[in-house]
Parts: sequence; structure tokens; C-alpha cells
Amino acid sequence: MDELLFSSVEGVLVESVEVTGTVLRVDARTTAGQVACPGCGCWSGRVHGSYLRFPHDLPTAGKFVVVSLRVRRFVCEEESCERKTFAEQVPGLTLRFGRRTERLRATLVSVGLALAGRAGARMTDAFKVPVSRNTLLRLVASLPDPAIAAPRVVGVDEYAQRKGRVYGTVLIDVETRRPVDLLPDREADTLAAWLAERPGIEIICRDRALFFAEGATRGAPQPFQVADRWHLWHNLGEAAEKCVYRHCSCLRPMPTQPEELQEEPEPTALSPWPTGHRFAERTRAKHATIHALLAAGHSKRSVARQLGMTLNTILRFSRATTLEEMFTGQWQNRATTLDTYKPYLDQRWQEGCTNAWKLWEEIKKQGYPHGYAGVRDYVSRNLRSKPQPVDPRPPSARAVTRWLLTHPDALPEGDRLQLKAVLANCPELTTLSEHVRSFGHMVAHLQGHQLPTWIEAAISTTERDCCMIG
Repeated sequence: MDELLFSSVEGVLVESVEVTGTVLRVDARTTAGQVACPGCGCWSGRVHGSYLRFPHDLPTAGKFVVVSLRVRRFVCEEESCERKTFAEQVPGLTLRFGRRTERLRATLVSVGLALAGRAGARMTDAFKVPVSRNTLLRLVASLPDPAIAAPRVVGVDEYAQRKGRVYGTVLIDVETRRPVDLLPDREADTLAAWLAERPGIEIICRDRALFFAEGATRGAPQPFQVADRWHLWHNLGEAAEKCVYRHCSCLRPMPTQPEELQEEPEPTALSPWPTGHRFAERTRAKHATIHALLAAGHSKRSVARQLGMTLNTILRFSRATTLEEMFTGQWQNRATTLDTYKPYLDQRWQEGCTNAWKLWEEIKKQGYPHGYAGVRDYVSRNLRSKPQPVDPRPPSARAVTRWLLTHPDALPEGDRLQLKAVLANCPELTTLSEHVRSFGHMVAHLQGHQLPTWIEAAISTTERDCCMIG
């Protein structure tokens, strides 16, 4: 394969091909009669000397390729040329100072463009031509810049070199969506000079900044100046947020739902024996198992052997005909001094006071004789397990604006329900939502002919509801 490769290169003669184990050695030499000087371009046939070059090549059939290429050095016969001698290069095979064949270099460049540094370096190991990640990056960086056609539609916007302090101007080819140039500032004179050098521009897409408008007008007065869809949608979002701020009082939901949620857990709180406790659940399971085995005809001693319990434990469970009889001792509510103050503690907890120390100080003023530990234990064991009736925080105006600007199909279920509740409380925001949806449909489907009708509808709504939406 390599013999055919070198034979197809003009001016190269393959002298021998030798295969030894895993190495394929190719000896070749150049045969051109005259070579052009790279400095002055004059042709010369006067040979000064020759030397061997060993360019690296791709492996062939799983064998390493060793290329021994004899090239010559010529004397430049042009007296005015600064080069006295020069080495010949083989087009398509070697480059000046190149240590790889063009075939290998092109392969490494393709790997670098596809996988970049580290991943590309791992891929070259599989090709048996390992190189470092920095070598791949240098090969990619040495490629000439692609030719950029003169843009017809140019997007003008700002970018931050240092956010809040230093800004520049970015020029983008809207049709190819590729950056064209970066300007060091966002002054009108800089933009005007850039546009004046490119007369082929037909449309300038920009935002409403005054310096961009002035620069575009002075530098290219003939092209149309339009606003892109992102800036149109962004401007609509700012106007919609102002409108939502005007109706912040409509964002708070009605307080009917929290009251219903407070009444639901009351039946479980009045249960005669504890629920959810691991010891209580274990007692229930033992009681049911023992009574099931006794009902099946097993003796008490047999049940004790099967369950690994003592006979006294089986007797105690068997005498308890109902489950409530098992919850004695620690499960019984013993009368304490704090019982008199528990209704007050429950009331203060429902009012939002969740600080046990503050609650203790309040009942201490009412005559509670004991210390803080009893109040702390009651709060941690009983009150913290109850839901605290706190009014739900209303959504912010920015959140409502985000819901309005998001496509209904892309809204999460929770946000969609909250937006529905907000719109149900405010007819003006419902009208705003309709205008935003219609504008989004018009922009997404490129229905610009409907814009005058939409503007008239928005203006009439603004005059009627005193709401800035357009």
C-alpha cells in the first residue's frame, strides 16, 4: 500500500520495500530535475547535496512504517535571492520542517477536530501513532481560518468583557448563525466605521440601544434596521412584568384551602391508642399472630416455641382480648401539671409561635411551676408533628411573568395550577395572558402581517385597563 502511495507521488521513486516482523521499511528518493526556489521562485537544477528524511506515516496492515526519503539541496542561481541553498519539498508528501507525511498529518487534524485534546490523544493510541493532546491542539490551531463570505443580514448586540464595567459589540451573520467580528467597545463611531467597510449588508438586526441605532444609521443608511425575535420577546417580557406588578394584590390566593386542610387530621389525633410508633406496630403484629395461632388450635407452649417467646409473654397477649389492653403503662396518658396549660400551648402554636422557650416563659407568668424541659418535650413530641397553618406565600411578579412567557405545554404541573389560580383572581392578567400567547404564536409562526392588529388590540386594552402590555 505504501509502495503504491509513494509511486503515485510525482518526483518520487521507490527503491525498495522491506518487511521485517512488525516493521515495513520503504526506501525512496526524489527524481525531479529542477526545483523552484521558495524565496524568489526561480528554477534551479544545480544540486548542492542530499540528506535523508524520516517522516512518520500511518501504519499499514498493522505494521509500523519507516520511511527513508532521500531529498536534495539545491543552489539558488539568482544572485539577488537571499537564499543561497534550499531543500526540495515533495508536494503532497512533505512540508518544510515537517516530521510527518501529509497523510498522517491530515489524519491527526481530523481526529483533533472531531475529539479535541484528551479524547483525540486516546484515539491516536488505537491508530498506533500516539501523540499528546497538545500536539493535536497545535495541529488544529495551525489550520488556516476558513473563508468567510460577506454577510447579508448582520446581527448587532453587546457582550461583556467584564460584566458591569467593560462591554463590546459582537457582529453575527444571522443567516449562518456564526460570529463575524468583535468590536472593542459599543460606540456608534466604531460600529459605523465597521459597517461602512462592508457595503453588501442589506439588513441590520439590532436592539433598541441608541448607540447601535446611531451607528447603523451613519455607517449603513441603505439597509433595513429591524429587531430580532429575542429582543422583541425580551421587551414584551419587561412590559408584562410591569403589568403584573400593578396587580400584585391579585396574586395572593383565597384562604379557604388552608382551613380545610386543618380539619382533616382531627380524627386520627383522637385515636385511643398510638399509631405510627414502631413499638406500637410491633405489639399489634405480635397480638394478631398469637391470637391467629391460638385460634388455629395450637397450645400456648407450642406458640411460645414457634415464636421464640416466653410462656408468660404468650399468656399476657392471650388474656388481652382487645388490642387496647396492651397499651398500658408508658402508653397511658398520665395526668401532669402541664395538662392545664396544654390548650393555651396548642392555641399559641396554631397562631405561629413555635419557640418552646418563649412558650415556657408565657405559661410561667400564668403560674406554671416547673422548668423548661417539660414544655420542650411536649412541643417536640406533640406539636411539631402537627401541620402549622401558615398562609401560603404568594408568587412573585417575576415568577408570574415567567409563567406567562413560557409555552403552556412546557409549564410544570405545579406552576400551571398556580398560574390558573392567579388568572382566576384577576381579569386584567387574564387579558394580558391572551395578548402574550397571541404574540408568541405570531412570532413563532412568522405571522408578521398580524402585528398591526395585535398592536391595536393591545392599545385598546391599555386604555381600558390602564395596564402597560405593549
